[in-house]
Amino acid sequence: MALSRRAKEVSASATLEITAAAKRMIKAGEDVVAFGAGEPDFDTPDVIKKAAVEALQAGFTRYTPTTGIPELKDAIAKKFKAENQLDVQASCVVVSCGAKHSLYNILQALVDAGDEVLIPVPYWVSYPEMVKLAGGRPVVVATRPADDFKVDASLLKKALSRRTKVLILNSPSNPCGVVYRRKELEAIADFCVTNGITCISDEIYEKIIFDGIEHVSIASLSPAIKKRTVTVNGFSKSFAMTGWRLGYLAAEPEIVQAISNIQDHSTSNPTSFAQKAALAAFTLGADYFAGIRKTFQERRDYIVKRLGSMKGKLGFKLPEGAFYMFIDIAKTGLDSFTFAKRLLEEKHVAVVPGAAFGRDTYVRLSFATGMEKIKEGLDRIEAWL
Repeated sequence: MALSRRAKEVSASATLEITAAAKRMIKAGEDVVAFGAGEPDFDTPDVIKKAAVEALQAGFTRYTPTTGIPELKDAIAKKFKAENQLDVQASCVVVSCGAKHSLYNILQALVDAGDEVLIPVPYWVSYPEMVKLAGGRPVVVATRPADDFKVDASLLKKALSRRTKVLILNSPSNPCGVVYRRKELEAIADFCVTNGITCISDEIYEKIIFDGIEHVSIASLSPAIKKRTVTVNGFSKSFAMTGWRLGYLAAEPEIVQAISNIQDHSTSNPTSFAQKAALAAFTLGADYFAGIRKTFQERRDYIVKRLGSMKGKLGFKLPEGAFYMFIDIAKTGLDSFTFAKRLLEEKHVAVVPGAAFGRDTYVRLSFATGMEKIKEGLDRIEAWL
């Protein structure tokens, strides 16, 4: 059977591959410490689960409007205004089957064959593949550890061509935990507006930011950049709802209508009862988010201390958000796939090769797992090194 060219060009997710391999070993009875998946280890809050159960018992199991139930879209619009200083109408919100699905839909709506999409390196593994699936060309923009892996307007200008159409910006970022400051975003916004570039702002980790650093949505900076921005978020990371598959976006009406049409003919609506659960998620207050930030920051600080005691064998930049350490393995002399494969086989510790994020001398370690597992995993890594 002949596969399509687009299917042949798309790579498997290294994150999911490593996670699947670790799960197979665990199922076989092996003691594995899994640092692979970007999935909070705590359970979905009870208030959310209760709302889903009530929706199921009430028979809320049928089709909903394609872009989401009105009350959830209203709640998301209010959230954008209160927390992100974005004045968004509910009609400009689309609820999809996860933030990943939102990103996929956006690229399908914006990118034609040959269009170029700027993607700062390191990047989340799915960005380039989604661009390819839309027929576009991913243009990776290299950043430096010395600049905390942040892209700036000067780097973007060097990558600009007449085919450039979109910039993907991720703050806080996966895999580095980069959080862009207001002035940095202002310069990027000016670049986008001046050059007619649409910015896709992936803000899925906005609630997981450390050291009192402020999260800024680039679309909030001016009316001009708001018109050129699609803001993406979801429920997976902040509410431990990874399996519920529910994300959302806000954009200009023309883009929203195009995405609605695409969703009409792909997934139809997001899961009905999951939308009711998402409404309940918005009832969780500041104390809930303060608690998860505290937990993740304690884990981050412990890992930083341990890596610092390994006598410079592994390098790292302090992540300011999300729940990942992007670790420099250059001094080991191994490429990232060899490092990850040997570490899993020899010490039963799963990490994700940095090549999947565009940096082959790094690996990603997720600290979305319990402290005892983190301690055990780092003990094994240190002994292995």
